[in-house]
Amino acid sequence: MKAIRLAQDRGYAEHGWLKSFHSFSFAEYYDPRFMGFGPLRVINDDWIAPGMGFGTHPHQNMEIITYVLDGAIAHKDSMGNGSTILPGNVQYMSAGTGVRHSEFNPDTRQATRLLQIWIQPDVTGVAPRYDEKTFSRESKDGKLALVVSPDGQDGSIAIRQNARLLIGMFDGAQSQQLPLQANRLTYVHLARGTLEVNGVSMKEGDALMLSEENLLEISAGQQAEVLVFDLPRLG
Repeated sequence: MKAIRLAQDRGYAEHGWLKSFHSFSFAEYYDPRFMGFGPLRVINDDWIAPGMGFGTHPHQNMEIITYVLDGAIAHKDSMGNGSTILPGNVQYMSAGTGVRHSEFNPDTRQATRLLQIWIQPDVTGVAPRYDEKTFSRESKDGKLALVVSPDGQDGSIAIRQNARLLIGMFDGAQSQQLPLQANRLTYVHLARGTLEVNGVSMKEGDALMLSEENLLEISAGQQAEVLVFDLPRLG
């Protein structure tokens, strides 16, 4: 079973300094058909103006992943972490019992574009934690690189959920097949470019939701950068 979620059907918010496309219901955007997919709760495609950003704000009991596509984001949090996240970096924050943080675009000339991803944890009320890793372009070129997993497999970031995130870049004749478990869910988000996934033509911002499928087939990319979520069913 598969269903496509077109880029133009996402929610949209314009705040002057921030443009944000919401794949799922978020803030003032609400659609009961798109409240999440398994434990995947948020994918926001954020464009942050030069020198602007999110002031200090709280989170609790959520797995938060930030993936920068262009520019940079400067992060500070109440755990004492502070760093600048660049393209290729994956930042992870498990909010647990509570954490406060801020995110700003440190560049006064260039906008920052990032994906902010929220995944519901499989355990709550635990101490917050932080991790950050760099995954080279070479590790994603023409293949899917595992960047998030429940156990830190293959150098990925370990999160508090039985979920995996793989990221790949595909162009021209590059292709890949990935075995799937039919009892799990797969969510494919195309961050940019064009791509064919399981016979469906996708463009930037589109998503493909798969269930009861045994194989993921990726091909015909044109400067494509794609995120693939392997997710458990809830309930």
